[in-house]
Amino acid sequence: MNARKAPVRIMAHLVAGYPTTYLARAAARGLAEGGVSYFEVQFPFSDPSADGKAIQTACSEVLTRGYRVSEGFAFAAELHATYPDIPVFIMTYGNLAYKIGVEEFASRAARAGASGLIVPDFPFDTDEGLDAACRRYGLVSVPVAAPSMTAERIAELATLGRPYVYAALRAGITGTTTTIDDGTIAFIRSISLFPELDRTMVLGGFGIRNSEQARCLAPHVHAIVAGSVFVDLIRENATLGEDAVRKAVAAKAAELSALDSFA
Repeated sequence: MNARKAPVRIMAHLVAGYPTTYLARAAARGLAEGGVSYFEVQFPFSDPSADGKAIQTACSEVLTRGYRVSEGFAFAAELHATYPDIPVFIMTYGNLAYKIGVEEFASRAARAGASGLIVPDFPFDTDEGLDAACRRYGLVSVPVAAPSMTAERIAELATLGRPYVYAALRAGITGTTTTIDDGTIAFIRSISLFPELDRTMVLGGFGIRNSEQARCLAPHVHAIVAGSVFVDLIRENATLGEDAVRKAVAAKAAELSALDSFA
């Protein structure tokens, strides 16, 4: 007999302001309707190190309009106010946070109602004071773990006892579909070998696009991060209007999050 299990937690990645403020709002509404558990709001950046074509293109289009960091904070604040039960994590790159000032960036994120910051190119042990600033303002700093990390380095990360760790499921850039295989699961399990990380919520992402991947990954992580798949749907439906964008991303979010157990 098939048993229904709890919906899978999805952290949905949005590029702030993409492709317009109105359509970004429609996408957020669709994601909320589709049952996502977290918003990851990326502030557009001109030279991303990990983003694939879909997100790079989205960022470029938004920046071409003269989009400002203040608008990104305003969007994060709007999401927090509109969907108070869905935590907002702001994702950016180190140059942007450093230019503003890490302390100021954390302060503004807290005022916007964000729950945490993800800055993938700030290593956890040389983060320009990001974690300390987050702690001062009641935020969490989410470090990134990658399959290329040694066991020793993962153990060092574990000693920090961070509330969340973002597990990048493969090397390279986002967008390309990731195969969830034995190596992927072994990497995630390697994080869990350390007692400190048993209390850490692992966010697993990079190239998650369909329910088959989600079904394989869900038992091993706290939440699945999906980004390019939503950015693609937003782009494909943008000319059809807000309702089309909302419905498209809501359907995909529901597909990824509402899984059946076949036990």
